[in-house]
Amino acid sequence: MAAITASMVAELRAKTDAPMMECKKALTEADGDMGKAEEILRVKLGNKASKAATRVAAEGIVGIFISGDAKTGAIIEVNSETDFVAKNDDFIKLAKDCSELVATKNPADVAALSALPLGEGTVESTRSALVGKIGENMSIRRFARVEAKGKLVSYIHGGAKIGVLLDLVGGDDQLGKDLAMHIAASKPKSLDASGVPADLLETERRIAIEKAREAGKPEAMLDKIAEGTVQKYLKEVTLLGQIFVKAEDGKQTIEQLLKAKGASVAGFTLYMVGEGIEKKVTDFAAEVAAQAAAAQK
Repeated sequence: MAAITASMVAELRAKTDAPMMECKKALTEADGDMGKAEEILRVKLGNKASKAATRVAAEGIVGIFISGDAKTGAIIEVNSETDFVAKNDDFIKLAKDCSELVATKNPADVAALSALPLGEGTVESTRSALVGKIGENMSIRRFARVEAKGKLVSYIHGGAKIGVLLDLVGGDDQLGKDLAMHIAASKPKSLDASGVPADLLETERRIAIEKAREAGKPEAMLDKIAEGTVQKYLKEVTLLGQIFVKAEDGKQTIEQLLKAKGASVAGFTLYMVGEGIEKKVTDFAAEVAAQAAAAQK
């Protein structure tokens, strides 16, 4: 049996927002396996135990460039330490210039992008000079380049904290704008079921079975219940299965909307600044106390 430490309990609590004792029980049951313990809490507490999935940290902006014919485009995330720097004109220009370079030069990765000419030097020398000028670190985290099957539509939200690059086949400008805004608001994981990782579906299936079993459902019904749960999950996380945010009847799905407009979506890219990066939270009171104690010693 693995030893369950206070730090393990604290880490699980930070991830799930579940009560401390529930975290300890889950870790004990999972023999110290953090991932399994999180699943156990989801079975017992539902989606309240998924707090960490929505907590993002790094500051910065999303930059988007689309060619004049709307056939080639790029989306990029450039990070900074503080939101103050993310609003700096030079920082914003760096993101804009880099997104255009990605679209026009098609670099293989961030290292290749960093080596491309920019201004009087390269992207990397420009970034380094800006770091020296502002006094805060900044980095190019990720980018995607798209060659459209239809036409590209973009949407930036929340001070460039969320960006969407959409490839729309058919339809009109208003439909493109509505779809891009919907993606920013509803945050689908993929276009359809084929884009959802199998391990995510298996996790949903396993949790549904355990919850049904705890609720006393017959074993013969568990697979059917799990399948229903997975299908519901797919409707929530796939663009085509989601209910359109502007649907007047509150029932029309994106798939139905596209069919009515004679259009289709070839693909989309959604970036949220800092997605998946954990922010270090500083306890200033504890820090001051620690410094005072150190000074006394």
